[in-house]
Amino acid sequence: MTDSTMTQTRPHTGVLAYLVVAGVVILLMMLLGLLMRLDQATALDLGLAGFYRVMTAHGAGMVGIMALGGAAVMWHFLSRHVQLSGAILYINLLLFLVGAVMVLGSVFIGGYAGAWTFLYPLPAQAAGAWSPHAAAVFTGGLLAIGTGFLLLHLDTARAIIQRYGSLPRALGWPQLFGGDSSEPPPAAVVASTMVLIVNILGITAGAAILVMTLVNLYVPAFDIDPLLAKNLIYFFGHVFINATIYMAVIGVYEILPVYTKRPWKVNRVFLAAWTASTIMVIIVYPHHLLMDFAMPTWMLAMGQIISYTSGLPVLVVTAYGALLLVHRSGIQWNTAASLLFLSVFGWAAGVIPAIIDAVIPVNTVMHNTLWVPGHFHFYLLLGVAAMVLGFMYHLRAANHHDGVLDRAAFWAYMIGALGFVMSFLYSGNQSVPRRYADHAPQWVAYDQIASAFAILVVAAMAVFLLRFLTGLRPRAAR
Repeated sequence: MTDSTMTQTRPHTGVLAYLVVAGVVILLMMLLGLLMRLDQATALDLGLAGFYRVMTAHGAGMVGIMALGGAAVMWHFLSRHVQLSGAILYINLLLFLVGAVMVLGSVFIGGYAGAWTFLYPLPAQAAGAWSPHAAAVFTGGLLAIGTGFLLLHLDTARAIIQRYGSLPRALGWPQLFGGDSSEPPPAAVVASTMVLIVNILGITAGAAILVMTLVNLYVPAFDIDPLLAKNLIYFFGHVFINATIYMAVIGVYEILPVYTKRPWKVNRVFLAAWTASTIMVIIVYPHHLLMDFAMPTWMLAMGQIISYTSGLPVLVVTAYGALLLVHRSGIQWNTAASLLFLSVFGWAAGVIPAIIDAVIPVNTVMHNTLWVPGHFHFYLLLGVAAMVLGFMYHLRAANHHDGVLDRAAFWAYMIGALGFVMSFLYSGNQSVPRRYADHAPQWVAYDQIASAFAILVVAAMAVFLLRFLTGLRPRAAR
């Protein structure tokens, strides 16, 4: 086990391990998602308890594995500029696997089905559906995963400060605010600095409510303010899932230039966008609580207003930069480049349903419909996942050329994912509620269409994973 060096060109073994785990778990989580849609489509019967257990594992698993995939992208490119710890990289993976086993055990052995949100007091008041021990194992699993990521981000903070002197300098503030005309930090450093700032805050908040939940499970007299609990959970959840794309987008900055033969330029607009998003990602989370009348009015107003702009600075510079980079460049459209370009579209388009839902009068009607899963599946399937898959294919492209199967899988994935998320959004528009195991007869047709598109996505993902795994072998040995 060795630390990376600033001149590293080949992927660290730990990064490859992250990607193998990410590919396998993403495929498994997609299969769980498919089971849920088939159940709603009346093609199979999971039963009520089975549906909510699958929903809990699918939700928690997808959030966690997207973070692991994004971390692999970030670590690989950041390690070219700073001295990261390979030991911490492996410790995070170990804690992730331990936490994942605990989460899956609590769900499929202990029967825990309280969703990833573990909203107080549901974990402790399950009406006999699961025991406090099952809820404790689930909570402990999330704590283990969070601890691993906290260590990873603390290590990136150490390495960045060691190299650049401070976090503001790594964000390019001397060039942005101080008139410093020297070369700004690389995009990977700026993005990683933003991620470590927001994610350390988010994970700390998540750890606080997880510990309080654990205490409450065994000491019921230990009351938790439900509104405080929900604020901590959604602050942690919002920041953590947003950080996945801010880690993974580093792949767009680093890989697209390889295929366009044009550099991704870091200028003052780029630096300003990342600084603005650092602040807005932290303060926008109240848009998840717009239906909570007990929230202070100023927080709800802030959540709505900041939702209009939260992701836009980085998104705009990334989308505009990607278009400029590709336009008339003679880009080599292999699977890696195609997935990364698709991911920028997925990120940009996936934000639109979120902005619509963040309008309070709309949120009152739409928040508990399938419109919201439509937004975050758009964001994850066509944004974060496409970025991670693009990175995997880029590593594979070093020794292997794409074939017909790869191109077919790309088109199947894009068509399947677009059809799948549109089925969600249309169902939400028709007021189909979310988190319902059983659907009314008039909704079943939407579920059947969604299931067909989901099968296409799962098949494409299986091809992506197979091609990546076979691509790990040295070409000469084949």
